[in-house]
Amino acid sequence: MEVLGLTIDSEERSASDGRIFERHNPVTGDVATRAAAASVDDAVAAVDAAAAVFPAWSQSSPGERRAILIEAADRLQAKADDFVAAMVAEIGATAGWALFNVGLAADMLREAAAITTQIRGEIIPSNRPGSLAMAIRQPAGVVLSIAPWNAPIILGVRSLATPLACGNTVVMKTSEMCPRTHALIVQALNEAGLPRGVLNAVSNAPEDAAEVVETLIAQPAVRRVNFTGSTRVGRIIAELAGRHLKPALMELGGKAPLVVLEDADLEAAVAAAAFGSFMNQGQICMSTDRIVVDETIADEFVGALAAKAKTLKAADPRQGNAPLGGVVEPAAAERIAQLINDAVSKGAILAAGGGVDGTIIQATVLDKVTPSMRVYSEETFGPVVAVIRVGSVEEAVRVANDTDYGLSAAVFGRDTNRAMSVARRIQSGICHINGPTVHDEAQMPFGGVKASGWGRFGGSAGIHEFTELRWMTIQDGPMHYPF
Repeated sequence: MEVLGLTIDSEERSASDGRIFERHNPVTGDVATRAAAASVDDAVAAVDAAAAVFPAWSQSSPGERRAILIEAADRLQAKADDFVAAMVAEIGATAGWALFNVGLAADMLREAAAITTQIRGEIIPSNRPGSLAMAIRQPAGVVLSIAPWNAPIILGVRSLATPLACGNTVVMKTSEMCPRTHALIVQALNEAGLPRGVLNAVSNAPEDAAEVVETLIAQPAVRRVNFTGSTRVGRIIAELAGRHLKPALMELGGKAPLVVLEDADLEAAVAAAAFGSFMNQGQICMSTDRIVVDETIADEFVGALAAKAKTLKAADPRQGNAPLGGVVEPAAAERIAQLINDAVSKGAILAAGGGVDGTIIQATVLDKVTPSMRVYSEETFGPVVAVIRVGSVEEAVRVANDTDYGLSAAVFGRDTNRAMSVARRIQSGICHINGPTVHDEAQMPFGGVKASGWGRFGGSAGIHEFTELRWMTIQDGPMHYPF
């Protein structure tokens, strides 16, 4: 099996010390990818390459950047088969999830292409006669991108597209879980015509992650950090970025509630709950982790959701005959099994699923979950959803907000004004009325509150994150000074 190299100054290189690491298929245990294990010297070289070409790339025209990003979208889609093979092998994903990733990621590249001419400033009235005062946005510098494995194409592209569109150069630290998948993204962008050194990528062995990331953040040329991943790691990266006074855009964990009011369309709520809970085996930051349902309709709702869950079989994704695949690694499966067992031992009702075979976990519905159970508060990140019964709208809001997280949420109710009033009280960066918690569009402001992070990806919000806002003036006329 070939060894996947680092991409530094648009060249594929071995690690400077020759080290490699292996990523294993989570379902079969076979080696999925062998990749270069970057050293600290490699990390510095990647930043130096990006810094060297920043002055030229930052002055490139919007039309040049737009053409490259549009071409990259086409090249990304042309690699669909390669992406499917990589995601099935590296993270146990289904082909359907991989293709969905390709489609949305291509949309993100095209949306980024569109914003190249939307990077605008403003004229601000000045109190000084003859002064033309302007607020203008300029590229920030080298951007460090750290993307996760769970939606690797979507989130990998998201970490790169807007920074590049705004005229920044980028170093991507690829995920140890899916180095080949992330490398395919870098290849698509570079093949689309990015100038030499504009986009660089380093892969690292898991045991080297902390040292490599700290080195990258510490480089003076790095002026922005964007990270998507767990809250635990996000806290570490935020502290490092703060130490070096680097702005950091953080999209972290979630514990998304789906609130089902007593007037909800239950068929629609069940469909959204099943999709939000089990798509990609529940390994999405927006996954429905908690269903907060009015007790007057709870029996009917749980019965219907359990019936739906039993039709969503999980199997080896290489077979291509099941809607769900495997979770990302045996340790994740073990942790999820512990959450299920803990809940059942404390009185939760196993309404559906519960079966764990290696990394294959069947869609699981736990009813009558209480705060004493770990699954009530811990992020599941697996095909398990907790049903919490409540007696009033007030209790529903309280339970929805009874979490450290605040990324996505949903409210189902036929009275949309009432549902909106509930949604306004839920502490989350995203909330959908009569829609699933899992929903993403390239142009939307995407991010969370509380332990789900800060800042927003997407559209004009992304422009704000990846540019410097400067005050500049042109003084025309006689100047008067006190001395």
